[in-house]
Amino acid sequence: MTFPAISSPANERIKRAARLRRGQHRREDGRTLVDGLREISAAAAAEVKLLEVFFCPDQFESPPNAMLADLTERGTAVFAVSPAVLERLAFGERSAGIVAVAEIPDCSLADLVLPSCPLVAVLERVEKPGNIGAVVRSADAAGVSALIVADPATDLFNPNAIRASLGTIFRLPVCATDSASIAQWLREHQVQMVAARLDAKAAPWEVDLTKPTAIILGAEATGVSPVWSGDDVQGVRLPMLGTADSLNVSAAAAVIFYEALRQRTATQQ
Repeated sequence: MTFPAISSPANERIKRAARLRRGQHRREDGRTLVDGLREISAAAAAEVKLLEVFFCPDQFESPPNAMLADLTERGTAVFAVSPAVLERLAFGERSAGIVAVAEIPDCSLADLVLPSCPLVAVLERVEKPGNIGAVVRSADAAGVSALIVADPATDLFNPNAIRASLGTIFRLPVCATDSASIAQWLREHQVQMVAARLDAKAAPWEVDLTKPTAIILGAEATGVSPVWSGDDVQGVRLPMLGTADSLNVSAAAAVIFYEALRQRTATQQ
């Protein structure tokens, strides 16, 4: 199967796509870049609208022709590009050989539909997209029902967040809004709030995580905000036996998510 070729990084289509490397342009255009075959496949499976796909035949022993043909049938414009073009679009040090332009999924707090006993993750003011993506990946693996970014310090569908999530960000229900609105929404849905705080006394395994629960984690430098310090918010803290006082937020999230999974699995046996 043959596709139109683009060899110059100065091509206008490539220049428009490359603009999406900046958050300002992603917000203005409502589009983002999806870098990687697995990530693009996940977006397609989630029926995210993929507008353009740029792949470099030189970087594939066997190009994903079946997937590319399927995307073409869906209306995606597919182009074979030179290594120089792909370098302008790709993120990170490793090149996956393929990048897509996607419409950013429209998601809001009001759209989230929770199961009967949800486990919700809330990430407040986490700045690094890679950390957000890593938390999403752990949340997907541990069966978390939804992930909400509170007072976002970066855009949720940042290309680095997408890549760090391995595309699971398209599978897991996600949205972003302010902390106060999230806290109110959780109370309205009768979801207990469990916040990771350095001043907390209880460990996660000392708290009942089998009932409807939201696990709130903040940025490593500042922790969670006062929004999560009410009488109806349970604090938890991971024991730290070394000299550091905390884990990376993605590591802490994985520990707590899997403790919730352990508790919930145990009650089913």
